Amino acid sequence: MATSSPFPPLPPHPPQPGGPAGGGVLRHAHWWQHKWVRYGALITLLFLSGLVILALVREQTGTEGFLVGLGLAVLPVPLLIAAFRWLDRVEPGPWRNLVFTFAWGACAAALIAIVANSFAVRWIATATADPAHADTLGATVIAPVVEESAKAAAILLVFLFRRRDFTGIVDGVVIAGITATGFAFTENILYLGNAFGTDQLTGDGGIASVTVATFFVRVVMSPFAHPLFTVLTGLGFGIAALSGERQRVRRVVLPLCGLFLAMLMHALWNGSATFGDWGFFAVYGAFMVPAFGVLTWLVVWTRQRELGTVRDELPAYTAAGWIGPAEPYALGSMRARRLARQYARRHLGRPAARAVAQYEAYATSLAFLRHRGRHGRGGTDFVVRERELLNELWRRREVARPALEHASRLTAPAPLPVYGAYGMHGGYGYPMGAAHPQPGYYGYPGHPSPQPQASYTPYASPYPQASYPQTSYPQTPYPQTPYTQPAPHQP
Repeated sequence: MATSSPFPPLPPHPPQPGGPAGGGVLRHAHWWQHKWVRYGALITLLFLSGLVILALVREQTGTEGFLVGLGLAVLPVPLLIAAFRWLDRVEPGPWRNLVFTFAWGACAAALIAIVANSFAVRWIATATADPAHADTLGATVIAPVVEESAKAAAILLVFLFRRRDFTGIVDGVVIAGITATGFAFTENILYLGNAFGTDQLTGDGGIASVTVATFFVRVVMSPFAHPLFTVLTGLGFGIAALSGERQRVRRVVLPLCGLFLAMLMHALWNGSATFGDWGFFAVYGAFMVPAFGVLTWLVVWTRQRELGTVRDELPAYTAAGWIGPAEPYALGSMRARRLARQYARRHLGRPAARAVAQYEAYATSLAFLRHRGRHGRGGTDFVVRERELLNELWRRREVARPALEHASRLTAPAPLPVYGAYGMHGGYGYPMGAAHPQPGYYGYPGHPSPQPQASYTPYASPYPQASYPQTSYPQTPYPQTPYTQPAPHQP
């Protein structure tokens, strides 16, 4: 029975720019298909949403209440963003995605929530002639559905249009958490501003004031409430991102399940005030804190698994000569990564440290790409994406390799191995020292590279050689990580 590579082959001949493709004639893209048009429309939408939400909040709280609410609501934002960025340090996503999701949560999602919630509550109050019941129903049923759906829209947009940046559970958690942080920021301005206005009318102040009580409940006790709800939606999208392209039902059902759980927990949290005097504390202690602990453990565990994936997948590229033998271990340790950046900054300045950080990010993306490819989720652009990442690594090797080798000397528990026995199937791999089958060979017979790839050769370090410490290591064998060749695909 014939077998073939599990990775997609390179296309024989790409279409020539300006020429016919597949017997047809290339057409110019419509004006609305240009990237700058889409970016401009999105920025305009968020900007107008921000202006409208600013006017609505200021109208409800007054200028003084708005300023007080803004000053208090901004306090937890840096801490929450720093926490989500820490989770995302293994493979950092681009800042533009985080800026977009935060702006969507703070502007577009908040505007949708205010308008839809107000309209629904007024309609229920008019239909039932019971304003108190309408407020309760709006808080426990309408608000969770509207708010979680509005926040989930940002996750869906990143999932659809920034698919390369959305590859797993951690990405879903980070994008969802940043979106919810922006939403909670705007909502806290409204609640704290209204509380301050109430204190101004009643003359209350100090610890017994409504502002202090609102600040304690929303900012001190539960700054993670909205991120916790929306992270459930992000988990659904993250697990869906790990699914194969043919598992379409799973890729649709899992995000919907996560969204439903987010709505359910949000409704339970909002409805805790109707459970009696101690209902809030009962829900907080019995559900919110345990759920927060479980989700925190899950994402930290996932983060450690990602580091393990880096250590397991990169040796194949060491065997092919694309990365040095010390790098799989160093890139699989957050402490070694930090030491490498510090070393580059100390000897060559900030541009070198930035180049090392970029090298680490590209190497991590390469490891994840190969991991997905070995499990049949590489996608049709696997070879093209692999080539792009390897070229980015090769451009930065002169600065990054010495820094990573230095970091591995300081952190490795034993002498680093030479991965000479590893090979690659369906990529750039061939044993170290073996003759290249042909210039630019990709592992697919009959598909040479358009650009010959350089083999691994010694390089001149840009760092002073005397700066390496003379460290002795225990004479114990370094644990070898077994590398499993990808199983052949049965047609």
